[in-house]
Amino acid sequence: MHTTCKRIVVAGASGFIGTNFLNRLAGIKEYDVLGVFNNSKPKIKANNIDYAQADLRNLVECKAVVKGADYICMFAGRLSTTAVMLKNPLGPITENTVINVNMLEAANSANVEKYLWLSSTTGYPSQEGPLVEDDYFKLEPPPPYEPVGWMSRFIEKLSMLYSTKTGNHMSVACLRPTAVYGEHDDFNYETCHVLPALIRRVAERHPSIEIWGSGDDERDWLYVDDLIDACLLALEKFDGYNVVNIGSGKSCSLNQLLDYLLEIENYSEAEILHNKKDENTLILRRNFDCTMAKNLMGFKAKTKIIEGLRKTLYWYKN
Repeated sequence: MHTTCKRIVVAGASGFIGTNFLNRLAGIKEYDVLGVFNNSKPKIKANNIDYAQADLRNLVECKAVVKGADYICMFAGRLSTTAVMLKNPLGPITENTVINVNMLEAANSANVEKYLWLSSTTGYPSQEGPLVEDDYFKLEPPPPYEPVGWMSRFIEKLSMLYSTKTGNHMSVACLRPTAVYGEHDDFNYETCHVLPALIRRVAERHPSIEIWGSGDDERDWLYVDDLIDACLLALEKFDGYNVVNIGSGKSCSLNQLLDYLLEIENYSEAEILHNKKDENTLILRRNFDCTMAKNLMGFKAKTKIIEGLRKTLYWYKN
């Protein structure tokens, strides 16, 4: 624990990751926290947390909120989920790029000590075997992830340049989390990821539950508490520019996830429907090597998938 009080600015304070991060910092007197939000008012209240409303698309407003910050945790931006990208292939790519560019410039101008942000595993190419950090820029990102993958690659390069070329020596911790789930996630069918949609359908006991495609796609599912552990370790351990994968190290298919949820909920009557309208859909199996996070900062995800699903389902129902 830090002996001196650190001023931490948390951008995206009312979002999924920001809410869970602030919940962890609440009441810890070693942290003086400013949560920055745009539209939705944040939920977490504590005597060491203040809030400021700002539009991070505006560089002047970014510079105002980061003034006096020791650390910045950049969790702001709109989700580029499959549902969102189906309506608009580029989704919120432009907006998210502008927000990230502004915050890096503002942090650099304010001589911030450490800047942490969440990149994305969507930037990785599609290839066999576990993906290691050095694979990121080797080939094109696969078609479903192409827009957000290229955006993540660009912002990673930019953050590296701000860390190494400006003379301010701002440390940048760039984490590439896998598919994150847990409490305070978005459960709106119009905008949410596939797992919250499944959780909601099971919790509400829909008589039939639809999965797009075969359900054999595999992803590494990371419980949000484990990601918060990784963020705090990165702030504590990292100096200079660092990029690491953050995941559970294990992959799980949608079919297996649904089986777990039905088992937890003791709901065996649901009819499972596979929507195979697009028979050309590739089956994506994404595996990530998270050894570097363990070696560099002692991070290892501790939440088993069934335990994380149980906690999330319980939270949603309550």
